[in-house]
Amino acid sequence: MPEPLVYLNGRKLRASQAHVAIYDLGVVMGATVTEMTRTFRREPYRLDDHLARLYRSLRYVRFDIGLSQAELADASRELVAHNAALLPEGGELGLIHFVTAGENALYAGSAGGGAKTTPTVCAHTFPLPFDLWSNKMREGVHVITPSIRHVPPQCYDPKMKYRSRMHYYLADQEARLADPDAVALLLDLAGNATETSGANFLIVERGAIVSPTLTNTLPGVSRATVIELAARLGIPFIERDVQVFSVINADEALLASTPYCLLPVTKINGLPIADGRPGPIFRRLLTAWSRDVGVDIEKQILGEAK
Repeated sequence: MPEPLVYLNGRKLRASQAHVAIYDLGVVMGATVTEMTRTFRREPYRLDDHLARLYRSLRYVRFDIGLSQAELADASRELVAHNAALLPEGGELGLIHFVTAGENALYAGSAGGGAKTTPTVCAHTFPLPFDLWSNKMREGVHVITPSIRHVPPQCYDPKMKYRSRMHYYLADQEARLADPDAVALLLDLAGNATETSGANFLIVERGAIVSPTLTNTLPGVSRATVIELAARLGIPFIERDVQVFSVINADEALLASTPYCLLPVTKINGLPIADGRPGPIFRRLLTAWSRDVGVDIEKQILGEAK
């Protein structure tokens, strides 16, 4: 049976043949930057934007991968074309890029510092699991603010997308103690809302979309899409600090993320937001987004797309 391909260090391998060494610094130290792109109608969506952010992250962490952004884009499109052909009808792909600091056979973590390494570069795909988000699309997401706080920007800049994600993991674990389907919304050290482990968080107040500032949040590509759609639809977009009080009293709340684009947030810490149902700004944004990509995103996630 045909097998998906993986791009690993300049080679295309069958997925079953692609491995990262146990002493790769991405495993030993979590020294990894990453990106995720999705397809619409089996074509990568905003791939150049995602790769541009990846290359900014690479510059920040001083990884030289010996490939131009255009070269990696070409390899990525070839990978998607091959793997998308293996999908069932209606399927779409998530495309992952990750780059680690490379293999260090000393396997000594920071104690092995100084050894020259070559970054590990990988791109791989997976079928988007729309069923995981279908109920959240219908009913909305319950966010919970855990005791775990976001890593402050004084440690490393949140504009880098990275895989050192233990704080996200612990936050989600804590949130699920209260509700198995909940998503953790991390606060910063001052008590301001930031983001979830996989999405930008937004609220709606008096007809305007309000976003936490980028001081301690990733400038998401899906968030950028929301900004563009909002401008086209005549919806104001504001950046400011957002506290839990404001979320509880918001007219709507949303998550923006690559795999599902938008999900409504209808509850925080057990309390309904507004009437506890997906709101009109969410609907307008999702309709406009669907029109742009030629896919009814809601129906696709609900399994109703034709």
